[in-house]
Amino acid sequence: MNNLPKQTTSPYQAPYQATRLVTQFVAGLVAVTAIGACNKQPSDSASAPPAGGTTPVSMRPPIIDRASLGMFAPLPTAVPQPPAAVALGKQLFYETGLSLARDVSCNSCHMLNAYGVDGKPVSTGHKGQVGTRNSPTVYNAYLHATQFWDGREPTVEAQAKGPVMNPVEMAMPSVAVIEKRLRASAAYKGLFAAAFPDAKQPVTFDNMAIAIGAFERTLVTPSRWDAFLAGDDAALTDDEKVGAREFIAAGCVACHSGATLGGQMFQKLGSVRPWPAIKDRGRASVTNNPADEGMFKVPALRNVAKTAPYLHDGSISSLREAVRLMALHQLGKELDATQLDAIVTFLGALTAELPAEMTTPVAPLL
Repeated sequence: MNNLPKQTTSPYQAPYQATRLVTQFVAGLVAVTAIGACNKQPSDSASAPPAGGTTPVSMRPPIIDRASLGMFAPLPTAVPQPPAAVALGKQLFYETGLSLARDVSCNSCHMLNAYGVDGKPVSTGHKGQVGTRNSPTVYNAYLHATQFWDGREPTVEAQAKGPVMNPVEMAMPSVAVIEKRLRASAAYKGLFAAAFPDAKQPVTFDNMAIAIGAFERTLVTPSRWDAFLAGDDAALTDDEKVGAREFIAAGCVACHSGATLGGQMFQKLGSVRPWPAIKDRGRASVTNNPADEGMFKVPALRNVAKTAPYLHDGSISSLREAVRLMALHQLGKELDATQLDAIVTFLGALTAELPAEMTTPVAPLL
């Protein structure tokens, strides 16, 4: 893995980087103020019912103060990608011929019709081997600050190279073997030529990754939560609004904020109360810095109700249990049953309806 050629930055990447940096800055700037606003009690005059009757709905204080939502942001609209690159990238995403035994594709572990995951604690790869980390969703992943649980790659283009040559996953022995296999296909030669018309040799390992990245950058999944952030109060139920209020009040927003509600920082697992028996070094496996032991990328919460099991090792099967343990070990708080149920209800509002163009598979060409 360490001998892979350096990733060429995608020509379609820059607009996203700027958007992400601005979102992170704004989210950090307003977080403290917003949390305080969420806990602010309405004044007596605002909450007092008129004499002789029940307070009309229009006069009741809101379930959640919109001033507390400043640390969040709607998902950005995806910048259109070159159609030929997207078409090639989708084809490659489903291509089992990119694995040595022609039986594993990107979609094997990141199933697009299952919200980008395979539902297993760890995935199965070449010759039935299993990995050590849970496969995270690819939906909205291009918006994350880094890729992989340990953040070892900066972009989805760089990430796309890793599994193809990982001996446990797709097990291709070299870049030369990958390129030879792709160049032997007349169909792929045509698709690469259309996607990279100015390239003297379009069919390259780098271009493979760029095309997969172009496709993944279209996998944006807005939900009712985005409509609510945009001002539509009816987009969430009252129970979901209560859950959002509890999510903020509990302090979850310290890590889970911005457009993706996570994916922008690293945190030590068990930062307040030690996590029992962590075997994975986390970020330290990349940096070799003792301070990074047990540090992992904070997972994003978009579609989280559909992406079980949870944690870097897939050891938690229940979303409610994941919320309970995160509150306990990361915040030092023991949430009661009502709080847990409310937060889980809110997290369900982050689930998107997946359009057919994202989930309709294509047949391999190799």
